[in-house]
Amino acid sequence: MTAPTKSFHVDRLSVQIYKSESDMAQDVAGITQKYLQSILQHQQTSAVLFATGNSQLKFLEALIALGGVDWSRITLFHLDEYLGISADHPASFRHYMRERVEKRVRPQTFHYIAGDTLEPLTECDRYTKLLQAQPIDLCCLGIGENGHLAFNDPSVANFQDPYSVKLVKLDTANRQQQVSTGQFPNLDSVPQYAFTVTLPLICSAKKILCLAPQQRKAKIIQNMLQSSVTTDCPASILRQQPQANLFLDVNSASLLF
Repeated sequence: MTAPTKSFHVDRLSVQIYKSESDMAQDVAGITQKYLQSILQHQQTSAVLFATGNSQLKFLEALIALGGVDWSRITLFHLDEYLGISADHPASFRHYMRERVEKRVRPQTFHYIAGDTLEPLTECDRYTKLLQAQPIDLCCLGIGENGHLAFNDPSVANFQDPYSVKLVKLDTANRQQQVSTGQFPNLDSVPQYAFTVTLPLICSAKKILCLAPQQRKAKIIQNMLQSSVTTDCPASILRQQPQANLFLDVNSASLLF
């Protein structure tokens, strides 16, 4: 296992920095494997929330390649999905998870948000009940360039959100990021609305592993860790979570020192 080059705390948040994204992914994969093994030694099943996005790719690959996890005892969820997009659309998060995770590890079940539902509010209620049926043992997520966690953009983020799942309008910075990272060909093709798991639900997870590598995340990481805890940077809420861990590479951490 590759150790971080620097470790420290910001408020209650543990932060680790690695010399490369690959080192980060390998280490977090090992941490995840050991944690899930430990959980399954003490309980029959486990519930895990996974994120999509480019920041998760190397981690998910490393975790699956590592093996040693009895996925048949794990129920999986995902954090968000575009409204009005089918499960077979290349940018669909259901498509991402089915191809990269479900087909390869065969979990007990993978609960998906139906982005193309005809009744979005009913879908929010359905997914909320699934999430609340058991404690969430682990949440793995990334940070958007505007500081979002899942699709909790600054304009809709609420640290005391009464909902567990909600429908939100995506801000322009978020939609542009989806174009810049190759998920959509242009801004007009990015859906304007999406489903998201909310910040209180994310923070209810027993363990949170947040991966935020690459230079394009450097400015928001600096803001997250060195400015106030505020919904202007939704990810800053992790500074109040003692069960949360933030993993960076030298590029995303480049403005911290």
